[in-house]
Amino acid sequence: MKNKLSPHNLANLNSFQYHLKVEKGLSKNSVESYFRDVRDFLLFIQKNSEEVGKNDIINYFVELQRIGLANSSIARKRSSLKVFFKFLQEDDIEISFNFNDVPTVKYSQKLPDVLSVKEMFKLLESIPTDNAQGLRNKAMLELMYASGLRISETIDLSIHDIFWEEQMVRVMGKGSKQRIVPVAEKSLDFMKKYDREGRPQLRKEKNTDHFFLNRFGNKISRMGVWKIIDKLCTEAGIRKHVSPHTFRHSFATHLLEAGANLRVVQMLLGHASINTTQIYTNIDKRFIIEEHRLHHPRG
Repeated sequence: MKNKLSPHNLANLNSFQYHLKVEKGLSKNSVESYFRDVRDFLLFIQKNSEEVGKNDIINYFVELQRIGLANSSIARKRSSLKVFFKFLQEDDIEISFNFNDVPTVKYSQKLPDVLSVKEMFKLLESIPTDNAQGLRNKAMLELMYASGLRISETIDLSIHDIFWEEQMVRVMGKGSKQRIVPVAEKSLDFMKKYDREGRPQLRKEKNTDHFFLNRFGNKISRMGVWKIIDKLCTEAGIRKHVSPHTFRHSFATHLLEAGANLRVVQMLLGHASINTTQIYTNIDKRFIIEEHRLHHPRG
């Protein structure tokens, strides 16, 4: 998967940007929002804009929903794409579909399984770190939010899976598919402090490679993580239902809402729709790291 627009799509997008700025007189923020929404779609779809069909757009929105992006944000992206394709038609560029056939995005009345950035920071910053278990809790939840790890990936993490200098962790995901994920610098600092001060106390005399340990020196359990999150949310006054997966959904949603590339977020999450080989041969790893650092709130 390429991480740059084709010259053809770039020319269309630049013309669209000029149209919004000069002919429509939109504000700088509005122009940037339209530009980013259309660019992200074109990067995802990897087709010339004239070749795009209705199903391409629908599949894009389905993927955004699957990752956890709020319906309000998807509705905004639909509006941006509608304006873009209308512009192409008015510029005498033939489009193969009627945009009105693309279903509208309904706003969900149900609270999504996502914390806002403010709520996430409130929770993370409320975690006490005056003992070994507190240092572990802080490091563990910081990592889950910083890198979008599943609960199974978190509790299975080995000390050999952490590359401190590169600020990356190696994760064994579903189907034994391995991926490398960046860790936000601030979150990595908490992991270092736990590794230096908390883990040795929890490990006691046991010989174990597992990074996150319970008070008996064993690998922390799934139920243990659930209980920790439930207790910390209660103490922080977070009233939403928060599960380990909430951290993963929040990670993806916050990146996407900040403008991160959807393909990169897919890769970071380890979704099966991205072939493992493609990750390492067709995507520039530096681009992935830069996208993560640029758009993650902890970056």
